[in-house]
Amino acid sequence: MTTPPPDPPAAVTDSAIGKIKAMITSGELAPGDRLPPEAVLADRLGLSRSSLREAVKGLSLMGVLAVRQGAGTYVTSLKPALLMGAMEFVVDFHRDDTVLHFLEVRRILEPAATALAANRMDEADFDELEDHLAALGTDPGVEELVASDLEFHRRIVQASGNPVLAALIDSFAGPLQRARVWRGTFQEGALDRTQREHRAILSAMRSRNHDIVIAASTMHICGVEQWLRQYIADGGRIGTDADAG
Repeated sequence: MTTPPPDPPAAVTDSAIGKIKAMITSGELAPGDRLPPEAVLADRLGLSRSSLREAVKGLSLMGVLAVRQGAGTYVTSLKPALLMGAMEFVVDFHRDDTVLHFLEVRRILEPAATALAANRMDEADFDELEDHLAALGTDPGVEELVASDLEFHRRIVQASGNPVLAALIDSFAGPLQRARVWRGTFQEGALDRTQREHRAILSAMRSRNHDIVIAASTMHICGVEQWLRQYIADGGRIGTDADAG
């Protein structure tokens, strides 16, 4: 009888990751806990030490474990923003028409986050957003406009009170920031349009009318999405030197 071939390395690593994950999800290992010494943990889980090392490396890249030189390996805080870091890394590699997929997800999620924030923010919070918009001035550069835009939306999403939703939306920041920069560079009237739409969102939030908030936020995101679709259809590319010149 022939001996079956051993599992491929990737399958072994996945199995090892699953075993460590089970220790965390069961509560055996909590955020901040130190993992047992490598030899002890490998023997306990029935793994080779090399497989365990690969699993630890993978979980470290995911933000689940943190390897501290000379101190051991620990479970991280497991906060959503930390765990979304790996996703943000992957998202940042995407270009051009794939960015539209992230914009579509943003169009679905961010209006809901904005509506949540409208119910949880008070008048002082709204006044701070108003001051933030006013601080941009009347003739900012593209980078200033984009930075202000990102901060405006970041504050609102954070105010939703849902750290998972906020972390997910923030993870799209890389490619969507490039889209914002390109829109600010190539679309005539982008500054006035952005400021007008931001003020419409803030006004809707002050009204605390769920439907109006959703509509204002959706229209704003749709504007970027529609512009980008047309820009790509016309042969433009996000972030290329040829376009910038």
